[in-house]
This record gives sequence, C-alpha cells and structure tokens, in this order.
Amino acid sequence: MFITPTARRTSALLATAACVAGLSTSLTTPAHASGGDDGRVIRTGSCSGSADWKLKVKSDDGRLEVEGEIDSNRRGQEWRWSIVHNGSVSARGTAVTRGPSGSFSIERRIVNLAGTDHVVFRAVRGSQVCRGVVNY
Repeated sequence: MFITPTARRTSALLATAACVAGLSTSLTTPAHASGGDDGRVIRTGSCSGSADWKLKVKSDDGRLEVEGEIDSNRRGQEWRWSIVHNGSVSARGTAVTRGPSGSFSIERRIVNLAGTDHVVFRAVRGSQVCRGVVNY
C-alpha cells in the first residue's frame, strides 16, 4: 500500500501533538503528590515567597477531612487562609505560625459531594500567596 507524503506529514503531526499534550499535562502536575493506602491524597508545593504548603484530603465517615498546612520557618506570622470546595468557600480564618518549625495547620470536615470534589487551600500573608489544589 502506498502512503502519500501528505498522509505521512499528518501522521507525524498527530504523533507530535500527542507527545506535546502528554508533556504539557506532566508540566502542570504538582511536583509532589501522593496517595496513601487509606485513600488520602496529599499535595505539597512552594508558595510565591519562601514558605511551603501542604494539602491533605481523605474520606471520613461520609465527609471529606481537609488539612492545610503552611510552613514558613518563622514564628509569629499571621496568615489569612481559606478552603474553597467546588467554587464555594467552606471555611476561612486566620492562623499564626508557631513552634520551632514556624508553621500552622488547619483541619476541617466538609461535605463529600457526588462526583469529583475540587478542594483549594489558599493562604496569604502580605504579598506571599500559597495555593494547593486536590481533586478527590
């Protein structure tokens, strides 16, 4: 069977597009993500400044247990934080970094909606923004 040059170019372009799509997906995936045997999903990353964030989500008695953590290595910093669930604010507040690690964590239980739950943990201090996302 004879394959025309146009068909070869089209096949090459489709193969290249598939590779690029796979590469772009891997580039947008958080650097550190894990899922435990207990169904827990954990994401970690860096904030816009020197702090780091961690977001954990797991199922707990028909609800979702959400834990957000900020580690700035500085005690006494006040941060504003929020948990957004499927586009609606589920919880918000302020927290102060404590202890020798200069961190804080918050934990909330939220409703487990049908389908995939999109959970965002966001914390802000001055111009520094931390944002973690889990689709559970």
